[in-house]
Amino acid sequence: MPGIPCPRSGHAPERAVVDPIGAHRAGGTRRKPPQPTKASRLAGRLAPLGRRLRPAYPRPGRAGWRRWLPSWRQWLGALALSIGLSGSLLVIAYAATDIPQNLNTYATQQDNVYFWADGTPMARTGWVRRQAMPLKDIPPDVRSAVLAAENESFYSDPGISAKGITRALVRTVGQGDTQGGSTITQQYVKNVYLNQNRSVSRKFTEAMISLKLDNKMSKDKILEGYLNTSWFGRGTYGLQRASQAYYGKDVSRLNASEGAFLASLLKGAGLYDPTLSTANHKRAVERWSWILDRMVKTGKLSASERATYTKFPEPLKQGRAFDTGKQSDYLVELATQYAKKSGHISDRDFDLGGYQIYTTFDRKREKALTDTVTTARAKAKKDDPDSAKNAHYGAASIATDGRILAVYGGPDHRTQGYNESNATTVPAGSAFLPFVYAAGLEHGVHKTREGPATPVTPASVYDGNDGVPVSTPEGPYWDRSGKKVAAHNDGNKDYGQVTLRQALASSVNTPFMQLGMDTGLDKLRATAEASGLLSSSIGPQVPTLSLGNSTPSAIRMANSYATFAADGTHTEPYSVRRITRNGYRVTLDTPAPHRAMRAEVAREVTEALSDSFRTAHPGAAPATAQVAGKKGTTQDDKAAWYVGTNRSVSTAVVLYRIDLSKSLEPLPLEGIAGTPETDVPYGIWSGAMSPLR
Repeated sequence: MPGIPCPRSGHAPERAVVDPIGAHRAGGTRRKPPQPTKASRLAGRLAPLGRRLRPAYPRPGRAGWRRWLPSWRQWLGALALSIGLSGSLLVIAYAATDIPQNLNTYATQQDNVYFWADGTPMARTGWVRRQAMPLKDIPPDVRSAVLAAENESFYSDPGISAKGITRALVRTVGQGDTQGGSTITQQYVKNVYLNQNRSVSRKFTEAMISLKLDNKMSKDKILEGYLNTSWFGRGTYGLQRASQAYYGKDVSRLNASEGAFLASLLKGAGLYDPTLSTANHKRAVERWSWILDRMVKTGKLSASERATYTKFPEPLKQGRAFDTGKQSDYLVELATQYAKKSGHISDRDFDLGGYQIYTTFDRKREKALTDTVTTARAKAKKDDPDSAKNAHYGAASIATDGRILAVYGGPDHRTQGYNESNATTVPAGSAFLPFVYAAGLEHGVHKTREGPATPVTPASVYDGNDGVPVSTPEGPYWDRSGKKVAAHNDGNKDYGQVTLRQALASSVNTPFMQLGMDTGLDKLRATAEASGLLSSSIGPQVPTLSLGNSTPSAIRMANSYATFAADGTHTEPYSVRRITRNGYRVTLDTPAPHRAMRAEVAREVTEALSDSFRTAHPGAAPATAQVAGKKGTTQDDKAAWYVGTNRSVSTAVVLYRIDLSKSLEPLPLEGIAGTPETDVPYGIWSGAMSPLR
């Protein structure tokens, strides 16, 4: 191509040479060509790899069906891709899965267990038989037995078993169920967070939660939760209730052999409860032995100790349900009321359960009292069925330190929903006289309104004749109808001039009606309340207050007489001595004793009551016995009492009649209380307090 003439020189120009770099260095005007991007460079590098990985079908160099098979590189690539995708999905699933905030209600609900004073179980309440216990209270050998049976790598695994999950998934897909392979963490998650549905999705969710829980919760807390929520058969959840159901004792008293048997139940209580069938027994023995051997293998049990466990620890033939029923319902009712009030437990918390309530009830005394009343009821029905059908019996035994030892609340709480021992239905009658005597001895009497009190002694003399008018410092006491108020003795009997101690021993009413007026009805009321009677049960502050118009319960009468036996020191009655919840102590308000009257006053009353007992029942107790008691009757024959003490125990018995279908008004006893020789309340009292020592 010819050059273009140069306008200045006239010479033909040289051919243009394209030298971008030179031109750039020389300050030329040529533009720099565009540089390749990172993406284009990466694509360039991957292009050969893509050509190698891109399947070529049919594959060259192969014949027949082999032309269509992927190469080993392609297989490897596909495997790597699937692993990568699976891992990504698991990471996403793990991040997206949260540990549920709320546990299953059924997994947290427990029963409340009540114990006798000797520590043996008495009753339980609640639908779920579960009692949670701290891990520290479960013996190490028992824990080790569970780990050997269920998950020996528990303390080192991440919360799941990949091998076990794979096996479970295969069974789920192939056979429609899930079985085996779950770690203790997974089983705990299933117990408290998930339902029992058997599906792949539930198994997957279980694994994700288990992984997270294992990172957030200590192994000990997981194990504790598992042991407290697992099913052990016989209607029980958790090791504590299982121990009681199969061996009748607290879990803390189990040994390695017993723990190994209970651990075998986790595989299926229906298959391993040896009391259900011969086949079950054989399976239970084999698994029990296998678990003990595994404990040796894992170093949790020495070979020498294993050698001592050669005999299978046979469980109880029937689990002890300790369900409430009949008489025990009244005990549970009293203990529950006291536990809630003195333990400051709300109804909601109590209903959630988990409380161990250790009562003051004496099992032997309760049986003696119940048997005696039952016998009396049966005899009354036989002798006079018409009168006996409306008869009601209430009784209570209380220690001088306030402990309620036994009560009789009625024949069956399920048919009679109120407690006769705690009912304030009928007047105390002449059983109230000791409080009048105590008030007079404690405060003295007033002959004039403003004058000083004159001391009263057991030897003070009063008119014991029937119908003696009651007087005040100003003269006779008149009722609203304008009649003089007078007291009457049983049978309108005259006793003449008698000492107060003689009057109490012989149950002479008239001296005590006058003594109450002389002492002051306000002081009489205060003495009765200080001794233990409730203010709400004390009758109107009129002269008949001294003759027992108050309507105390059997529990309160027994408690008040216990004040006399305790040298004038009173302690409010209580039915619960200790409360724990899942093994931890609950703060309980315990009543403190207080001085109700001077000790010498209480001793004088007790001595007079001892005279009363021996006068009415000579020879009923040895001369050395510290027995004191008093019969209680009412003028209208609508109640019969016997209240008395034997050393440090006080018992009160009341008998009355009410036709509940008509009214709550007491009816005449019509002879069912017996005669002086066959006094029914005394017979019950004697049976409950026997032997008298």
